[in-house]
Parts: sequence; C-alpha cells; structure tokens
Amino acid sequence: MASYLINRVLLERYLPKLALQGLASTCSCPRLEKRGIYTLDPIDKDESTFNKILIANRGEIACRIIDTSKRMGIQTVAVYSVADRQSKHVSKADEAFFIGPAAASESYLNMDKILEAVKVTRAEAVHPGYGFLSENAQFVQKLEEQGVCFVGPSVDSITGMGDKLESKRLAARAGVNTIPGYDGLIKDADHCVQISREIGYPVMIKASAGGGGKGMRIARNDQDARTGFKLSSQEAMSSFGDSRMLVEKFIENPRHIEIQILGDKHGNAIYLNERECSIQRRNQKVIEEAPSVFLDEETRKAMGEQAVRLCKELGYYSAGTVEFLVDENRNFYFLEMNTRLQVEHPITECITGVDLVQQMLRIAKGHKLNIKQEDVKINGWAIENRVYAEDPYKNFGLPSVGRLYTYREPTSLPGVRCDSGIEEGSEISIFYDPMICKLVCYGKTRDEAIERSIAALDQYIIRGVTHNIPLLRDILTEKRFVEGSISTNYLKEVYGDGFEGRKLVDADKYKMLAVSVSLFAKWDTRNRLFLNGPRIRIHEKIRDSWDLVVKMDEENIPAKVSQTNGFYDVRIGDQDFKITKEDINLAEPLILTKINGEEPVAIQLASRNAHGEHQIIFQGTKYDVKIYTKPTAKYIDFIKTKPKIDVSKKVLAPMPGVVKSVSCKVGDKVVEGQELCVVEAMKMQNSMTCGATGIVKIMNIKEGQTVGENDLLIELE
Repeated sequence: MASYLINRVLLERYLPKLALQGLASTCSCPRLEKRGIYTLDPIDKDESTFNKILIANRGEIACRIIDTSKRMGIQTVAVYSVADRQSKHVSKADEAFFIGPAAASESYLNMDKILEAVKVTRAEAVHPGYGFLSENAQFVQKLEEQGVCFVGPSVDSITGMGDKLESKRLAARAGVNTIPGYDGLIKDADHCVQISREIGYPVMIKASAGGGGKGMRIARNDQDARTGFKLSSQEAMSSFGDSRMLVEKFIENPRHIEIQILGDKHGNAIYLNERECSIQRRNQKVIEEAPSVFLDEETRKAMGEQAVRLCKELGYYSAGTVEFLVDENRNFYFLEMNTRLQVEHPITECITGVDLVQQMLRIAKGHKLNIKQEDVKINGWAIENRVYAEDPYKNFGLPSVGRLYTYREPTSLPGVRCDSGIEEGSEISIFYDPMICKLVCYGKTRDEAIERSIAALDQYIIRGVTHNIPLLRDILTEKRFVEGSISTNYLKEVYGDGFEGRKLVDADKYKMLAVSVSLFAKWDTRNRLFLNGPRIRIHEKIRDSWDLVVKMDEENIPAKVSQTNGFYDVRIGDQDFKITKEDINLAEPLILTKINGEEPVAIQLASRNAHGEHQIIFQGTKYDVKIYTKPTAKYIDFIKTKPKIDVSKKVLAPMPGVVKSVSCKVGDKVVEGQELCVVEAMKMQNSMTCGATGIVKIMNIKEGQTVGENDLLIELE
C-alpha cells in the first residue's frame, strides 16, 4: 500500500465543517489544563520553537506530546500503521502519515518509513516518545544527516547508556554506585551458568540492549540460568533486534526508585526528585508514585546528585531517568539510564509543576533551562495506575484483546488525569503494548492521592476487554501498600498464590447487594409497566414490594424490597438500607448512590439478563449475583450444573499470540513440567508446559501460527 498523507489544513479548506467534527482533538486531561499545574516554567509564546514536529510513536504518548505541542503553537504529524488507521493519535494531530503493516517491525520500527514521513511532511524535528526508536542511535544519526532535530539526547549519550555494560562503566567513572556483575557479554547458556556460579546466585539475566522489563529473568540455580538465558535472549531479539545478554548480582527485596533529570545543551543539569516504581510484575511497572515514602531528604539528595553527575559526565541533554535499586538500608545502586521520556513521567509533572515534554522541545531547540535546582520542590503526592488490557487472575496479567464497546474515563473527579490513546470503539490488538490508560491521581498528601485513585478506579468503565483494575484497586487498599512497606517482590509476597479477586467483608457485601436488589426492583417495575419496545402501558397497578432470594458464593441470602417516598427500603439478612430511587438508572453502567443518604457507593452493572443473573463490579472486582423471587428460587436448585472438564492433558493458549517455537511432535513422550511450545504476545514470551506425563496425541500448531485465547494447542493421551 502506498504511503499517503492526511493534512487537516487541506481538509478544512475543501470539506464541510460537519465532516471534520470527528477529527476534533480534546486534551487527555481537561481538568489538569484548567487547573494549570505546569506552573514552574510556563510556556512563553514569544520564545522561538519548531514550526512542525513528527511524533514517531503511537497511542497515549503520541497524544500526550500532541497536547503540549499544540499549547506551544507547534504543528504535529502523526504516523500510523494499518492497525492504527482510526486511532486517537491520528485524529488529534494536524497531519497523519501511513507507514505500513500492523507489525511494529514493519511500521513503527521501520526507520526508512519514518524518515520518508519526515521528508514528505517537512517536519523540523522528531519526538520519539518511549519505546520503538526512542533509544536507537542509528535513527538519530540518520535524522541528523537529513538536518532534522531529534527531540532527545545525542547519539553518544544513547549509545553509552543503551548498552548496559558500557553504561555501568560510565556510571562507575562518574562516581555512581553500581551493582557487582560480569563485565562482558554472555556467549551461550553454558557460559551463563558458569558466570552465574562465579557471581553467586541469585543473579539477574538481562538484555544488554533492553529496557521496559523485556528480556529479563531472575535465576536462582543452574536450571533457571539455562532457561532464563534462552527465553530472555529470544524476547530481547523480538523486542530490540539484539540478543546480547549480561548477568549481574540480584539484590533481594530492593526498591526500584528512579530519578528524573533534565539537561540542556549548555552544560546545565537538574534533578526533579524521585519516583517509586517498586510494584512490578515480570519486571514491568504496575503502580508508581512520587515522591517515595521510603526516601529521606539526605538519600534523595545523594541519589539526585549522582544522577546529575552522570548526566554531566555524558554531556547529556533532554529529559532522562536514572534508575536505582535501593536496599533496606537505603544503600542505592545504579541500574540503568533511560535516555527518553518515561511512561510514568506524569507523576513527576504533578508534584513539580514541570511539563517535561515542553522542556524536551525547548532543549532540542537550543534554549537554556530556566529552572534552577533550588526551584524544584515536592508539592503534594501523585500516584499512577497503569490500566492494562490484561487478565490479572492469570499470572498477574496475561494480555487481552478486543474492541472497547463502552469506555468512560473518570476525569470529572478532582485531581484525576487520564493519559490515554484510546476511546470508545478503539481496538486493543496483539501487535502492541496492551496499555489502555495511565490513571494519574494527585492530592496534598499520599492518603488523599490513594483515596482519589480508589474513587477513580471505581468509576472507570471499560467493556470489551479484560483489564487489571481489580488488581490495582486491591493493591491500593492492601495493608503493606498503605503503610508504604513495598519492594519489587511485593506482588509475589502479598499475592503468593496469584491474585484471586477482592474478598468482601459482610458489611460491604450487604451494601453491594442492597443496590443490586434495588436494580432488580427497578427492572421488574419497568417490565410490569411497559412492553419492551414501544412504551405501551400494560399494567396500571405497580408492585410496591418484593420477597427475594439472593444467591452469591454458594450462599442463599433472604432479601425484601419495598418502595416508598422516593426510596427503596431494603432488608438484606438482618440489615436495613435505604437507597434513593432516582439514583438507580438501568440505562447507565455506573450507579452512584448513597447508603442511607450518607455513605457514597459506586457500583457498575456489567450485565443483566431476564433470569435474574447480574454481573456487578464493586470495589474493582466482578461478582456474579443471582436474584430470584422466592417461588422461582425453590426450583433453581434442581437445575444441574455442568461438570468440570479435566484439562491437565491439554495445553491451551493463555492469551492471543503467535507460536514462536514448538519443541515436541505427535508420538513424543513428555513429562509433567516439560516445555512444549512458546507463545508470544505483545513482545512477551510464555513457555507452555504440560500439566501431566503422557504421549502427544494432537498437535494443532506450528511455528509462526497465530492462536486465540483458550485455543487447544496440544493434547496428550
């Protein structure tokens, strides 16, 4: 398909205004803009800037960059693949350029296509966002050869920090604390085992060119080292096109704390305090906060000064992040430096008042930093929840794909910012990262930021894909998190058997059920009053009370509902509740009401059918609630349930993806725990093992094949 360009200026000239209404862009955080939190160095309209920039990225980060660029008066060019042709970032930009097929290697990682887009659109600069080509020195070199500015650091800085071995040497030279490890590349699995033994288990095996948690495994013994080397090198090749690996000592129970830095082209550098990023799964961050509850002022200052020292050693300019591991005694060690904008940058913006994208554009244009170190303060607290399209009940989040048929962000709440690249109708595909949104909540204190995060998650409506809000919501109320007692092992230690959903105490359960039976009463009243379809009244007498049985978690709970004076009077078990009738709206997926006129409650109605079966989302978790009239309930117990199917000898796809390798064939004898195949989705490698010993009877896959969630891959006899 030939490349082509969508130019909004030409569309506005030649098409009716009505046709452009769908292209109107809106800020991803309107309340944020009204409040004007970017106060430390506001945009100077008289300061020189670029006329037009191209954003070599997609999704939420492309939308984020477009927002600041518009406020600075800079025209923007979006690039997009086949899968993204109707994406939000395409409609927000002034122009959009098609760059190829859905696979990132053929579009967003295709330097020639991006360079062609730069040339055709005559963009003066390229902002890479994060991921893709953001830390590719060859790409920066080619831009410079075309006379195009890269909104980021120099080739030397990217090269020096992009290789983990070289970055560690540079950090040591700059006087930054480093982790013990092997100063060289690992040749193969045997070499990995040898080096791991010399360093001493546990060790971290990771990609030399890695980042974002890809290509990383912890090894605690020789078998872990062999398997980790194999899977990490495959993952690294898939993610970065570079399979080189290294090994270093793994620090037990550390915190992952990073320092945001800014440097200009005139030798000035500052740090913008820290972000706590310890809550992770598979070395990818889940919840971040700024500042860290763990650091004292002395440690914060020491870490910041070392980060600035590294910045000056490199001659670094633009935004960057120096990541540290911090042990229980506040000893800190250099982990890596990300020479780009971080995913979690909004929480730093919230507590410092600095627009990091604006600063990157200013620095790229050659301006000096207007901000001095003494200007940087910590104002309040901010928490970022990464809302992903993934199933938190499967290994803390295997990716989910699908179309968002209902999508509403909780941006009407105070102190809430949503950075997203999707909207209602958008599709989450297997080709890219499954992030839906970065939900950022900020307040004067950590407690207020947590409270606002909980309220926002309760009112976040996402239908069409499985998402991780149940896990995020549960973490925010968990004792250790609330106390700030966390480490990178948090999820494993708190949810040792995996996340199983929120366990409701009786008081909360009865509140949820009180609203649920009110929904039933409203639904039953509507059905008795009107035929479905035309509003034809079929009954004059309205039922004013219901005797019900609620079935939940194998428990039968008696319930009574009566409607009087604008309220539903509800009795659940031996507890009484009063629910305002006008708050119960069957057309809305979100029910906001107050229990007894005082305590606010947010409940989402995920689904309901004519048989009294409701799916209710409460406190982040989905519950099956069955509501029957007493006569109906008598007969329900006679209905037989479907028998459970034994899947121990079946290997099912845990998520949609591509089969990367198959290590058995029909007739092979395999043992429990043996790897049979590897499935990759969204650049994540998943080793599929058999749950029992047997002989391979059915083989439904081959390398390179695309599979769907729960597809039968292999079956044993």
